[in-house]
Parts: sequence; structure tokens; C-alpha cells
Amino acid sequence: MSINHLNQSFRLPSGTIIPNRLAKSALSEGIAEANGRPSEALFNLYERWGKGGAGILFTGNVMVDKDHLVNANVMIAEKENFLADYTKLAEKAQANGTHLWMQINHPGRQAPVYLDKAPVSASNVKMPMRIYLEPRPLTEDEILDLIERYGDAALLAKKAGMKGAQIHGAHGYLVSQFLSGLTNLRKDKWGGSLENRARFVIEIYRNMRKKCGDDFPIGIKINSADFQKGAFTEEESMEVIQLLDAEGMDLIEVSGGTYERAAMVGSMQKESTKLREAYFMDFITKVRSKIKSPLMLTGGFRTSAAMEKAIEGGELDFVGLGRPFCLYPNVANELLSGKRTDCTVQNLKTGVEKMDKSGMMETPWYMFQIARMGKGFEPDPNLDVWKVYEKITGKKRP
Repeated sequence: MSINHLNQSFRLPSGTIIPNRLAKSALSEGIAEANGRPSEALFNLYERWGKGGAGILFTGNVMVDKDHLVNANVMIAEKENFLADYTKLAEKAQANGTHLWMQINHPGRQAPVYLDKAPVSASNVKMPMRIYLEPRPLTEDEILDLIERYGDAALLAKKAGMKGAQIHGAHGYLVSQFLSGLTNLRKDKWGGSLENRARFVIEIYRNMRKKCGDDFPIGIKINSADFQKGAFTEEESMEVIQLLDAEGMDLIEVSGGTYERAAMVGSMQKESTKLREAYFMDFITKVRSKIKSPLMLTGGFRTSAAMEKAIEGGELDFVGLGRPFCLYPNVANELLSGKRTDCTVQNLKTGVEKMDKSGMMETPWYMFQIARMGKGFEPDPNLDVWKVYEKITGKKRP
């Protein structure tokens, strides 16, 4: 099978040339130092991934505010804090020609109570899970401060030598909370109409662009939909993507779902969709006809044949892979060379229907694989899911 299309370089609107069409999408690592400083474990991990052949490596969630975290031991980017460490991270990751982009995020209401006693969001709509508190609506001044913080984080990425920055606008985090009519009940210029709900992300992009210049790539990860009644719809996503396209976005990555409806991990996808591999292909095909910005699709791709077909057909410009990089860190090189044609990962099963249906052990199991690589070990495909459960809960298996 020809893999010429996956191997092709690509010029972004900013002028940056990406060496190939494969990207490691963002995965929360959870192995930074407690204060948010990039750690030796992260240097090890990204050096390893940097040798793996991806055109782009997106970091996991990098937080813009040390007081609001999505999980423990995440990287934090405030002003020029840890500039030397981020510079080292960029050097390690990019030594073999791959491009490292910082994914910039704020959890909003999706900050667990053990990390955030005073969560904030667009409005005071609480997550249904007990580990989350009701958030306080952000004031106008706080919204403006956050816009500056996102821009400062992107500038830190640029000063550190990273090749780009990505706004996390998907999976129910703060930008997503502003976009959704379910979580944004505001009556001011930041809520109400879709144009108002999109104002936050548009102003974040403009602030990043102003601080980083036209030649620094800026992208976004955005939901095709939230898959919840009354929440962000496909039609609204299409409109927002067109607004971002008009602003000059360098790369738009499409995903889907939230913590409450985890479409991004495949647990709620139909079998026919899983067999086709790309979970959100129908949506991105519609988007393709309406915008000029480069498109990346993450979710479900597992065979080089499907990836090659998607690039060749023009539906998208980059294929995003997440969990395959946790088990096969050299996966991009292997796919591009033809050594590997399939990067399927196992379907984790505990035997407890409620747990398996929700996919609650998926993320921690893969984070354990990331932690192993941070320590210099190989991934362990046979890692017992119950050992992970006992480690993270402190409880014996049910």
C-alpha cells in the first residue's frame, strides 16, 4: 500500500512547514512537578515521543492558572515562569525534526474538589458528579484577565522554542463551557447568542496572535458537538469553526464529547462508526466544504489504509492519534515506513458493566503507560487494569 500522502509535508497558513501528516494529539500526562514545572519525567517522555516520527506533538493540558487545575501534576504556564524548563522540553521533543505545540487550557467547572475549592466558569452550572463543586460565574474583569493569560502562555511557548500553540476548546473545559448553551447562561456580551458565546475563544485567539505574531502557528481543538441535550450542537460548531477560519486559524482539530458524554474515547460510538475508524468523519467532511483552514481529525483512526484514504480524499490534512502513542511510542515512524499498518489498542475490560460502559478506567490506564515512559520504561500492554484501579482509588477491586 502506498503511504505517500501521510509522508507529505504541509505548509500552514503561518508559513510553517510540518514534515508529515501524523500528529500525536494532546494527552494529559500527570507527571509534572507539583508546582507545575516541567519535570525530568516529561523530558524523558517527550524525548521518546520526539523520536517517534510524528509531524506534530501536542502537549497535554498546560494550565493558565495555578489555582485552577484539571488534575494534579499538570504543567502550568503563567507569564515566563519555568521558561528554561519549557525550553529544555522543546529541545528534547524537537531534536529529531518533530514540532512541539503547547496545548493551553483552563478547566473551568471541570476542576475536582480536591484541587479547586472555588471553581469558576461561564455560569454556575454544576457538574453532576460529586467530585465537582458548583462554579462561580466569572466577572468581566476575570474574563479579560483569562484572555491575557492564554496569550501569555502562547508567548511562553514561542519564547521556549516550541513550534506552535493550541487552544483547548473541546471536551467540556472552560472554552467549551462558554460555547455551550447548557453551561453558558450569561446575559451579558459573553453569553446568549452563539456570537456572544464564541466571543471568549475569538478574543483568546486574537490575543495570542497579537502577542506571538503572524508567523507563529496557532490552532484549536474543538468539539463537533457535546452530545448532550441543550448543549453545543453540530450546527453551532460549524458556525464557530467558520468564525475561527475567518480569523486565520492555522489548524483546527475536531473531536467531540465532554466528561459527561465521552464521545472522544469511543465508548458511545456505534459499531459501524468504529469499523469506519474516524469517529467524526461525517462532520469534518461537511466542514471541509466551508472553510480554508487546515483540518485535523482525532478519534478512532487505527489503520494506515484509513488514514491514507482520508488524507488522499482531501477530507482532512492531519490524522491525530492519541492512545496508540501510549503503547507504541514509535508508531508514526512505523506507519510512515510501512512497517506497521495497524495500531489498534486493546479494549480495556474490567468485567463490571457500569465501569466498562462509562470507560472510567481508560484514561488512568493510559496515564500509567505515560508514567512508565517518563521513568524510562517501555509501555506495558498487559498492565492489569485492577492494579491501576487500586492505585488510584486506594480500594480493593469490587
